[in-house]
Amino acid sequence: MTYNPELLKKEKRHPEKQKNPDRPAGRKPEWIRVPAPQGQVYAETKDIVRKHKLTTVCEEAGCPNIGECWQQKHATFMIMGEVCTRACAFCNVATGRPDELDKLEPLRIGVAVMQMGLKHVVVTSVDRDDLEDCGADHFVKTIQAIRMKSPDTTVEILPGDFKGNLNNVDAVIAARPDVFNHNLETVPRLYPSIRPGARYFRSLRLLERVKERDPTMFTKSGLMVGLGETKEEVGQVMDDMRAAGIDFITIGQYLQPTPKHAQLDRFWTPDEFKGLERMAKAKGFLMVSATPLTRSSHHAGDDFAKLKSAREAKLAKMAAE
Repeated sequence: MTYNPELLKKEKRHPEKQKNPDRPAGRKPEWIRVPAPQGQVYAETKDIVRKHKLTTVCEEAGCPNIGECWQQKHATFMIMGEVCTRACAFCNVATGRPDELDKLEPLRIGVAVMQMGLKHVVVTSVDRDDLEDCGADHFVKTIQAIRMKSPDTTVEILPGDFKGNLNNVDAVIAARPDVFNHNLETVPRLYPSIRPGARYFRSLRLLERVKERDPTMFTKSGLMVGLGETKEEVGQVMDDMRAAGIDFITIGQYLQPTPKHAQLDRFWTPDEFKGLERMAKAKGFLMVSATPLTRSSHHAGDDFAKLKSAREAKLAKMAAE
């Protein structure tokens, strides 16, 4: 939820994009459309989020799966405020100068997880390049608060790149989340226009570092398609991910949030997504989720259980050989 009413105004939410020409995205195909969110459990989830004054990426990024996920009491919490210091061309999260960190936020997250009875929780954040540690300590405190309030809940984090500072990355790894997720988002060729504040190999190095420090920790990364990439480029990114030891890849369709955001190139068909899934499985990922509506945290709890099973099966096969 946007708690600052000023951020409901387009010119305040994305000031850097207002100079862009309008780029109509066109009509969505049938396989992209989803029903409007509704239902009692959805309302209960929304009430808990509001009660604790929490921000979710489900709302801020305009996720199409919010109705399905909230109806199952699944929500992805977005910490460190609702304003990001970067201006990725695809993202609907507000850009600008953030407020000071809310030091009680980690505890409120922990209490909300306990009250929602979550078996698995995903915690992401805005980028906070204004902070000395880019918010690493806030992530650590949030993981600790969840462990304290809801010890049986498995924790998946989706942080930014911490500007490549490996000391900050190490601090978060040491807090021992169950899954360390960091999205590459797109192919290297498109980084200057789609992720101008990020660097492709810096993000890869972060994920590689997780495996260096703790080989047992699951790593995960995601891509969007529909921004002008080719199938061959997506395959090359998969190879890079596997070289970095990434266990789980998610691939979903880019949906243009507003006419001022990055131009949608095309909608990939469900059959093309099945082709990407086959390709990823052939390259050795433990888990693959590739559908038009796949998002990093969509079905994250169920996928985590499958991820553990896949690793156990792989280890058992290796032991038998």
